[in-house]
Amino acid sequence: MRNLAKLIFIMLVAMSLVACDKKPDAAKKTSNQAAASAKGKKTKPAGKKAATDSKTAVKTGKGVDAQKKVIRIGILNDESGAAAVIGRPFGAGKRILAAQINAGKSGLLPEGWTVELVKKDHGYNPAKSQQGFDAVKNDILFLGLSFGTPTTLPLRPFLAKDKIVAYPASLSSLMAANQYTPPVGPSYVVEASRAMDWVVKSAGGADKVKAAIIYQQDDYGKDGYAGWTKSAKVHGVKMVAERAIKPGQKDVTAEITALKNGGATHIFLAVLPSSTGPILGTAFAMKFMPNWIGATPAWLDLFFAHPKLPAPVFTNFYWANGLPYWGEKVPGMDSFMKAFKAHGKGTRPDFYLLMSYIQGLMSIDVAKRAIESGDITRVGYMKALKGTKGWSAGGMVQPIDMSTDPYVAGTKTRVLKPDFQKKTWTVVADYAQPKNK
Repeated sequence: MRNLAKLIFIMLVAMSLVACDKKPDAAKKTSNQAAASAKGKKTKPAGKKAATDSKTAVKTGKGVDAQKKVIRIGILNDESGAAAVIGRPFGAGKRILAAQINAGKSGLLPEGWTVELVKKDHGYNPAKSQQGFDAVKNDILFLGLSFGTPTTLPLRPFLAKDKIVAYPASLSSLMAANQYTPPVGPSYVVEASRAMDWVVKSAGGADKVKAAIIYQQDDYGKDGYAGWTKSAKVHGVKMVAERAIKPGQKDVTAEITALKNGGATHIFLAVLPSSTGPILGTAFAMKFMPNWIGATPAWLDLFFAHPKLPAPVFTNFYWANGLPYWGEKVPGMDSFMKAFKAHGKGTRPDFYLLMSYIQGLMSIDVAKRAIESGDITRVGYMKALKGTKGWSAGGMVQPIDMSTDPYVAGTKTRVLKPDFQKKTWTVVADYAQPKNK
């Protein structure tokens, strides 16, 4: 019995020692985890489920750092291709907005939240756009900029698969038809149709108009073509010439010759600025001076001071546009100008910078509402986007409604004429819905 009691005593002592040996390790492990958390080190989430930040009670997912309150935003832009003259100011608009937010006290996001831009240059190449998307898709909440129509449309099935919203630098009618590509203005179809309404009225009747069009061979150009030609039929206007060109095409002698031989009096331009210059310059040299009406992407503010394109070249140029121009006296413009002055040092004023900033405001407003709702995951962001109704960038743009299908980003467009002396615009036809809806 004594031996048995001795054996039991030894076993109990051994078990006690083992238990004591385990407790310090467990405590040490818990202490290390707490220290890592205090230092802001990331811990691997379980599976692919969204996390919830205990401090803010906000559900988060890909592209959002809950502890640091950082939203990562993707930027797919053209900084080096055929549309870089537009892409660069578009990129500047996003950088100025990000700087304004990160400087604090802007009120654009809840206190403490900042943004980080994750950028890729696709050079207006659809294949590179796809590559850029693949490179950033796992690191972002949404694409704050997907520049260009032909570089955004192919992304639509992949955006849906990954539930990523992409704000396009495009007003193609196809964008509003897809829930993942919300536009911020009326489509090119609306612009072209409204332009034809004005042409017929200003000319004194359909019989006074011989219409023509130059459009680039992509979805942007085809959108303008559809609006212009369908509206011509509605008004009974004769189309005398239709010429398609490549994006950025500079030699347009054959196209201008065809328009001149056809006797065109009013020509719609659904092209990039890199083609607008050669078109107007070539026509001027050939002493062919019809009325030109450009879609939004046909113009560039640099034309106001272009050394090789003097003001007389633009004598008969008009612009169909549904957005504010730089410095226009509309509500919200003063706030933008203050942001530009504070964060746009070394950046040239440009319409596309303004357009990009406005687009960015909408994307950030959606993020703010998602955070306030307690869900800043991709699903939560989409839900907040769908709740957008009557948003107008403080009065700078027509009310935008994202609760509908398709989206409604304005239905009215106007016609402007450049004032080269003051480097601004004159309204020749106010906002109105086109007859060809």
